[in-house]
Amino acid sequence: MKFKLIYPKWRKLLRQTEFHLPPHGPVVFAATIPPEWDVEFTDENVETLELDDSPDFVGISMMLTSQVKRGWEIADHYRRRGIKVMFGGIATMLHAEETMAHADTVFLGEAEGRMEAVFEDFRHGRLKPKYDYMTDFPADDLIGTARRSILKRDLYNYKGVQMVDLVHASRGCRFNCYPCCVSFLGGRKFRPRPYDRVIEEMAAIDNNRLFIVDNSLAQNKAWEMGLFREMIPLKKKWCCHPIEDDDKVLDLAAQAGAWYVYQAIYDTSERIRNRIRRYKDHGIAVEGTILLGLDGQTENDILRLVDFLLEVELDLAEFTILTPFPHTRTFDDYQREGRIFSYDWNDYTADRVVFQPDKISPERLQELYHYAWDTFYEEEPQSYKMFKLLQKVAVREKADGTYRGRRRDLIEQRFGKQEETVGGPS
Repeated sequence: MKFKLIYPKWRKLLRQTEFHLPPHGPVVFAATIPPEWDVEFTDENVETLELDDSPDFVGISMMLTSQVKRGWEIADHYRRRGIKVMFGGIATMLHAEETMAHADTVFLGEAEGRMEAVFEDFRHGRLKPKYDYMTDFPADDLIGTARRSILKRDLYNYKGVQMVDLVHASRGCRFNCYPCCVSFLGGRKFRPRPYDRVIEEMAAIDNNRLFIVDNSLAQNKAWEMGLFREMIPLKKKWCCHPIEDDDKVLDLAAQAGAWYVYQAIYDTSERIRNRIRRYKDHGIAVEGTILLGLDGQTENDILRLVDFLLEVELDLAEFTILTPFPHTRTFDDYQREGRIFSYDWNDYTADRVVFQPDKISPERLQELYHYAWDTFYEEEPQSYKMFKLLQKVAVREKADGTYRGRRRDLIEQRFGKQEETVGGPS
């Protein structure tokens, strides 16, 4: 029987160079589907979605709030034709009640060890409206290697450069950051995967460049150092979210192939300046993730912050506007205070103001967002800074014999470049 797994499109950040990474949620989920099912995967961000086909069962995987309306449209289309639809993924968990109106079933939680029963229910015509495992996490040893064979890998290529593959070494997060929903999704307990399972998965990925998507590797120093020791023989090059600010950890990370980190930069303090310098001292580049519109932040604070980012010579910067995603403390506070003025989920792409900021008008915050992108990349466009980052990793790969050149047959290709806004099924 045929299971069609769909990853709906969404509008990308204004000002950002558009490229597409192979999605992580669908390949992790696909690994849990019973082997007798034939799985066909379509990532609508990089290819056209065929809607006139007749699969036995449709699955829609949604990571982002900005995907949900498109996901609902697709589901409505298939259900009108009598084809059952299941939703899963992070955004399904954030929008469960709304999504149930467009689904035959929604799956909430982590899928390992659960899908045999769900697909058996489908075969016997007894699907439940909801399978809720939000607080019932699978055993760590059940989390195996993602099923990346469903991906059309050529589509995740930017002008001949293969994009990084995504992989995770842990789940859950012991932090509970104000704008973040991870504690709701994965719990506040840090759940590291066994080293051998992580290394087995990384080794199996036919790509020397990875993105370790854990929310933060800096959650358990002993585990983190052990992971990096195990990774050294792989000779992979990788990016990740923050690494522990400790010389021994940073040194091991560099030996294990740390390429660059995504580091949240929220002020112009010496602590942040030193944090960036210390990464760079260990040969690790830094892409700043900068959230604009935090409470207490003034126009002058944002102008000063942009100057600061240029002073500390960040390798890349990604600016976003604070967005009150459901099931975050931000959403609860702003809703209670009556500050959210848009509940159109297509606006929740983190580049549009959907709430009343504390110290700035919504219109001025929107202007400052554009100012930040334009000013930071005024002298060196984002594409050029990305090229410089690739040059750095190529030097290291050539030194250890892992370098793969650009695909000459794809050098003119930029898959998924969007010229249109999110719309209905085409």
